[in-house]
Amino acid sequence: MNSLVESQNLQGTIACDSAGTAGYHIGSPPDRRMREAAQRRGMTFTGAARQLAAEDLQQFDLILAMDKSNYRDILSLDPAGTYHHKVKMICSYCTQHQATEVPDPYYGGPEGFNHVIDLLQDACSGLLQAIAP
Repeated sequence: MNSLVESQNLQGTIACDSAGTAGYHIGSPPDRRMREAAQRRGMTFTGAARQLAAEDLQQFDLILAMDKSNYRDILSLDPAGTYHHKVKMICSYCTQHQATEVPDPYYGGPEGFNHVIDLLQDACSGLLQAIAP
């Protein structure tokens, strides 16, 4: 998404962040295989893993879940339901793919990472169309 935002010169208008619902890899860079798949497409993935916090639900206008398990985990951070309207499935923004969830690529070999990037590029393009000023 950051790559698309930058390509449209919207860095001052749209801010993106990434966080996981589990704390397995806190502080680690993106997976090497994902970085390599992204690099082959001219994208650079940087940063360090962090875990989603309840405060994120208040801070961000939109929280996107990759799969139904993550969706439920995100909603559980807001037991009162105050911010549930901000939580969406990322694939709901896909315009080219029919997937409803982003599969975990870690056990699917290199093609799994390419498929995830395809889905996310589609979803992020659809999202940008939906929210761009």
